[in-house]
Amino acid sequence: MHWIEKVVEELENYIATTKNKTKQDTIIINGGLSVSGLQHIGRLRGEIIISETVRKLLERKGYRVKQYLVLYTQDAWKGKESQVMSFGDEREGRKYAGWPLIRVPDPKKCHANWVEHYWEDFGGYLDKFTDGKIEVVTTTELYKTKLKDIVKEAINKKEKLRITINKYRGRNPYPEEWIPFEPICDKCGRIDKAKAIKYYPDTEEVEYICENCGHRGKTSIANGKLNWRIEWASIWKVLNIDFEPFGKDHATPGGSRDSCVDLSINVFETKPPMGLAYEWVSLRVNGKEFDMGSSDFLGITPKDWYQVAHPEVLRYLYLKEHPRRKVVIDMTLIPNYYEEFYRAESLYYDAMKTHGNLESLPENEYEIAKTYELSMLEPIPSEKPIQPSYLTIALAVQLVPTDNLAENVVKRLKSSRIIPQELRPFDKKRITDIAWRAKNWVEKYASPQIRFTLLQQLSEELKAKLMYRDLLLRLGEELLKLGENWSEESIKDVMIKVTQGLKDDEKKAFYKEFYIIIIGKEFGPRAAPLIEILGQDFVKKRFIEDLS
Repeated sequence: MHWIEKVVEELENYIATTKNKTKQDTIIINGGLSVSGLQHIGRLRGEIIISETVRKLLERKGYRVKQYLVLYTQDAWKGKESQVMSFGDEREGRKYAGWPLIRVPDPKKCHANWVEHYWEDFGGYLDKFTDGKIEVVTTTELYKTKLKDIVKEAINKKEKLRITINKYRGRNPYPEEWIPFEPICDKCGRIDKAKAIKYYPDTEEVEYICENCGHRGKTSIANGKLNWRIEWASIWKVLNIDFEPFGKDHATPGGSRDSCVDLSINVFETKPPMGLAYEWVSLRVNGKEFDMGSSDFLGITPKDWYQVAHPEVLRYLYLKEHPRRKVVIDMTLIPNYYEEFYRAESLYYDAMKTHGNLESLPENEYEIAKTYELSMLEPIPSEKPIQPSYLTIALAVQLVPTDNLAENVVKRLKSSRIIPQELRPFDKKRITDIAWRAKNWVEKYASPQIRFTLLQQLSEELKAKLMYRDLLLRLGEELLKLGENWSEESIKDVMIKVTQGLKDDEKKAFYKEFYIIIIGKEFGPRAAPLIEILGQDFVKKRFIEDLS
C-alpha cells in the first residue's frame, strides 16, 4: 500500500469516529501559507499536492470533499533585511515593518500590494500543478466574515484562553488584563504594536494604545487579527476542517500544533482536524543545500519549475517520498528526474499490460507505479507514451533554429533516428512540451559542460595538431556501420570498442580531441547522446570527410 493510501485510511477512521462524519457530509481539507515573500515550490508539497491527492483518493471512494488554501494575509510584515531590500531603498522599506502583509505596497509597483505581487508566481500556477479545485481564501476576508463571531467568542473567553495559552508561553505569559485581539493602528498602520485595552460589545470595537507611535483609538474587530495560535484554532472551527498537513516546525511535542489542539478542544469546544507533519524541501545549488524560505527569498517558484519541467515530474518527486523524509531539489538534475519519472511510467504500463492492475506488483514496485499514477494530471493514455530523453532534447535545442523550435526539434530527432517517423498526438505533445522547457533549462540551469556551439568547420591548422586523427577516423567508420541500429547504447558500445586499447591518460587525450573537432573545446555533453543527436550525416562529414 502506498503511504498516502494509508493516510487516507487513517483519515477515514478519524472522520467517522472523531468527527462523526459520513459520506453524506462534506469533508474539508485545508492548507495554509503566509505570503511573506517568495512563494517557493517547497510550499507545494504539503499544503497543495499532498492535500489534493488525499482529496482525490477520498473522492474516488465516494466522499464529497472541499479543499481550501488559507493565505495568512493579516500577518505582520517582519521587515527582515531581505524583505526591506526588495524595495531598493532601505528607508522606504523600513517604514512598512509591522504592517499587515496585505497593506504593504508592491515594491515593484506592478500589483496592488505585496501579497498580490509575490502570490502571482505561485497562485497563478496552481492550476498547472493541480486539478484547480482549490478555493483560496485570505484571513483578511475571513475576519470580515466567518471569523468575526469567533473573535467575539475569543474575547468573551479571554480568561480561559489566557490560562490555556500560558501553558505554552513559558517565561512570557499573558497578564490578566490581556485581550486576545491585535488591532491595526489607524495612525502608523502597524498590527504588531497596538495593544487592545478595552472591548465594546455593542459596537464590536476595541480601544487600543499603540506602543509604536503612542496613538490611542478605537477600531472594529474586523480591523486586526487574533493571536496566531488562536487564529489557527479559529480557522479550524469556522471552516470545519477535517484534515490539514503542517510543516515540521509545528510538529514538536508540546509545540504550536499541540497548543492549537488544546485550544480547539478545551476553549472552542470543537474537534481539531487530523494533521500530517511533513519535512521541508531543500534546494541544492553548486553542491550546497539550504532550506527554501519565503521571507528570506530563498528558492524557486512554481513558475520557475514550470518553465523547465512538467509539473507531473515534481508531483512524482514529492509523492514518492514519505512526508517525513526530506526532498532535495537540484535544478541541474532535471534530465535525471525525467529518467526516474520514465522508469516509473514504464513500470506502470508493464503492470497494466501484464496484470491489468497495479495491486499484483511487489510492494516496492507498486509504490513506484502508484506514485506515477497519482502524479498524473491528465487522463493516462491507454498506450505507453514515447519517452524522449530530456538531455537529448536539451542538446537538440542547441542545434536547431529557434523559430518553430518544437517542429525543428522533432525533425532533428527523426533525422537522427531517435524517434519514429510517425508520432501519435500525445507523443508529439510531450516532445513539444519538453523542447521549449529544455531550451530554458539550458539557458538557466545547465552546467557549462552541457552548453555548446557546433564547430562549423575544421581548419587545416587544427587537423594538423590532432594526435588521434586516425582513431577518430576509425570511430567515424565504426559508427556509420550501425545503420538502423543507431541509438545511444549502440553508440556507447562502439566508442568503448574503439578506445579499449588506450591507457587512461590516452583515453582522456582522445576525448579532448573528440570534443574539439565537434564543438571547439576540450569538454562537452556526454559523448554518446551528443553523437546520437548529431546523426549519421554529421558523423560522415566531420569524422570521415573532414579527417580524411
